[in-house]
Amino acid sequence: MTNKQHYDYIIIGNGLAGLQLALSLNNDSFFKNKQIALIDPSTKTVNDKTWSFWETDNGKWDAITHQKWQKAKVITSTKNIKLDLTPYTYKTIRALDFYKDAKAQLNLNKNISFITEKVITVTEGKTVLINTTSNNYTADHIFDSRITEVINTNLKDYITINQHFKGWVIKTETDSFETDTITMMDYRLKDGNQTTFNYVLPFSKREALVEFTYFTEHTVNEAVYDSYLKQYIKEYLKIENYQIIETEMGQIPMTNFPFDKYNTAKITKIGTAGGWVKGSTGYSFKHTEKKVALIIKNLKKGRTPSNGLFKAKYKFYDKVFLKVLKDENHKGEWIFEQFYAKNSIQTMFRFLDEDSTFKEELQVMYSLFSWSFIKAFFKTL
Repeated sequence: MTNKQHYDYIIIGNGLAGLQLALSLNNDSFFKNKQIALIDPSTKTVNDKTWSFWETDNGKWDAITHQKWQKAKVITSTKNIKLDLTPYTYKTIRALDFYKDAKAQLNLNKNISFITEKVITVTEGKTVLINTTSNNYTADHIFDSRITEVINTNLKDYITINQHFKGWVIKTETDSFETDTITMMDYRLKDGNQTTFNYVLPFSKREALVEFTYFTEHTVNEAVYDSYLKQYIKEYLKIENYQIIETEMGQIPMTNFPFDKYNTAKITKIGTAGGWVKGSTGYSFKHTEKKVALIIKNLKKGRTPSNGLFKAKYKFYDKVFLKVLKDENHKGEWIFEQFYAKNSIQTMFRFLDEDSTFKEELQVMYSLFSWSFIKAFFKTL
């Protein structure tokens, strides 16, 4: 590893966005002589989350995919919607496997440095100056994944729903899970009149990730998640004896906040801080892959890296959806029931991937036709 104070590119944050970007820079010969640094206070040695996504055919992450499925179900108080995902496959990756694999690849490149320090300030001038707890660095361009205080302060002025959750990977004493089917959403157990649901990823007949998730403005005490997880496992999964072998918690802002306004000629916000999380669902893995590909294309063509990262129509759709969830949070179960009961899962995946046709978008919008959405539509306009 090199130990220089000036770099062509510095990536702040070794999370999903930072490491995907570093891997793409590393794998493209156009950047073979570029000096690159990744700065993060953590060495990323803990499995702190699970990423799930869908795609057709084989993918670039197959070597580290933990499990995959081609069937799913959405359960509401009135319906059990069974979904054949073909030609899509739903895949999940453990964060620790991703971190290990990414670092192993990047450590082979002598032009890439890992710096274990915390960034304090970033100042843009002729170059960008980064001040950490220990050193100063400069770079021609910064990719910054930090959600800064100015962003946190201004979030309240926009529609923001928190996707917050706690999950347990449990191991049972007897066969307890359908290994070929994931439960995308199960709305039968709720915390009051709010949008809450359970999510189940079966890794084997005796092991699964079970999560209790909220789409609400406010978060809850950790003990609340525990209570609902215990109740769901006992009353709905009918499991009495199990061992918790891993725990994960998360909070993802689903918002119409204009993160892209914080991009400049020399600083590009990435990941959640760049608005790469889809506002209406919180999905990020494949969106990150697409954003990174666009950044690489822009860099190679000499354009500002953040050029063209967002499609205005999908930001509008997300804003309407968020407006309904904010004003009438209890509608969440109804919304997702309409999504998956009235549209094919393939149409929904294309819509959520922002690859849908206008006809498909009209179809999805029509499936949600209600006074709530009419009001939200005109308020958003």
